[in-house]
Amino acid sequence: MKKNLNRRDFLKMTGGALAVSALSCSRFLPQSLGKSNDRTGIEPTAADDVTVIPNVDRPNIVFIMVDDLDATLGTTDYMPNLEKYLTNQGVSFEQFFTPTPVCCPSRVTFLTGQYARNHQIYMNQPPEGSFEKFNLLGSEASTVATWLSAAGYRTGFMGKYMNHYPFPDNKTYIPPGWSEWYCPAKGKPYTGFGYTLNENGSLVEYQEAPKHYMTDVLRDKAKRFIEGATENENPFFLYLTTFVPHEPYTPAPRHADEFKDIQAPRTAAFNEDDVSDKPSGIRNDPSLTDEEIGDIDGVHRLRVQSMRAVDEMIEDLINLLEEQNLLENTYVIFTSDNGFHLGQHRMKPGKAHPYEEDIRVPFIIRGPGIPTGEVIEDYIAGNVDFAPTIAELAGVIPPDYVDGRSLVSIFIEEKPLPEVWRQAMPIEFYGHKVEENETAKPWYLGVRTLDSLYVEYEEDFIEFYDLTNDPDQLENIARNTDPELLTQFSTWLQEIYPSSGEKCRQLENEFINGGSTDV
Repeated sequence: MKKNLNRRDFLKMTGGALAVSALSCSRFLPQSLGKSNDRTGIEPTAADDVTVIPNVDRPNIVFIMVDDLDATLGTTDYMPNLEKYLTNQGVSFEQFFTPTPVCCPSRVTFLTGQYARNHQIYMNQPPEGSFEKFNLLGSEASTVATWLSAAGYRTGFMGKYMNHYPFPDNKTYIPPGWSEWYCPAKGKPYTGFGYTLNENGSLVEYQEAPKHYMTDVLRDKAKRFIEGATENENPFFLYLTTFVPHEPYTPAPRHADEFKDIQAPRTAAFNEDDVSDKPSGIRNDPSLTDEEIGDIDGVHRLRVQSMRAVDEMIEDLINLLEEQNLLENTYVIFTSDNGFHLGQHRMKPGKAHPYEEDIRVPFIIRGPGIPTGEVIEDYIAGNVDFAPTIAELAGVIPPDYVDGRSLVSIFIEEKPLPEVWRQAMPIEFYGHKVEENETAKPWYLGVRTLDSLYVEYEEDFIEFYDLTNDPDQLENIARNTDPELLTQFSTWLQEIYPSSGEKCRQLENEFINGGSTDV
């Protein structure tokens, strides 16, 4: 019998990374988006567009994603188990972004490894967003779930899928690729109580009782899924995604009295004194009132409280993996679908803007071969990289259409030189809703480098920030910047947006032809 390869041997054989090839995509136009997509119309069957590498040791993977968690405002400071079991035992990415910082587009990017412009889920609502459109495009036929299922993984989904799931007339629908499925089908899941789960095709009601608090219910189902590993020889992939700390920010009853005196962080951008250099949706806003600031403090307090149950979940799952002798062969990942702001630039609590609070999220991974307590600062990464990273860990070559890249070389193998890695990441947002007869158009397009942010708005307005000297994005220096440099940023945007796959990654690596973007 041929011996299974370990990961290091496999990477040597394949040149250190799993390659994905170029795939042409609809041409991006600043005023409208092309509608063609090579995936449109695919029937939702098992993935036939991936290559499964034979005779490779396949680890278990536990993926925990929360909803609307910030990376810059200190909510995770109140999560000691996250620090103890993940941050201190793994690698954290300092520069990890969600380029379209709103729920549904970001969640599709996690599942497919594509930017929103390519997977065509532009917003949360139909007709240009939501679960319905994702399904209509046939895109569920090829996701990280179907790829790993093809590799023999037992796959489990628990929690929030994407906006507008399920079908109104088919509440027991289960997307392809998932061995086990636990997802809210009706009720009030965002409140944490009074919801109905689609449990592998059966509808099960949960009441207002404390024992039915959703984060705890998901934790218990996740534990049972992991316990099933002892009865099943296949590796497992657990995709666990909570509704907290999303609005209405409901904590577990046992945590409702904690941290009563904390305030939202008063960052340099909090209730910013001068917003005249911001886009029109902000520069006309008055300063926050004392009452509004008090409300923001209350939101922050509830968000911190709601994350306490997630923190307990992390400890429970790590302890169970250890008890089952699975921890040494399991990768555990923690992140969020997008970030969140709390009063920065006078904005009331929310997301969807190109600022650091909204686009940056935590990303922490521990597992076999990963250093402990390391913080990676010099590499730009994002949710578009999640699917190809999981594919490489699982010994799968992902489809050609994937825009992202595997991060395995950064946190396990010898790191590539920063100058041959992604130099810039495109940022894109299309608004929240369009009318039935309209198509999605970008509200803003931008580019985030390690030390700058450039954004073009639909209203013909430009923002440019020097993040080295102005990390809080207080001073928009577009008017005082060499026009030639701004033209370079704009030209690159026009080049990147028609691209996908290998061409997209090439343009990210060769940002402005390798030239300097020092401001």
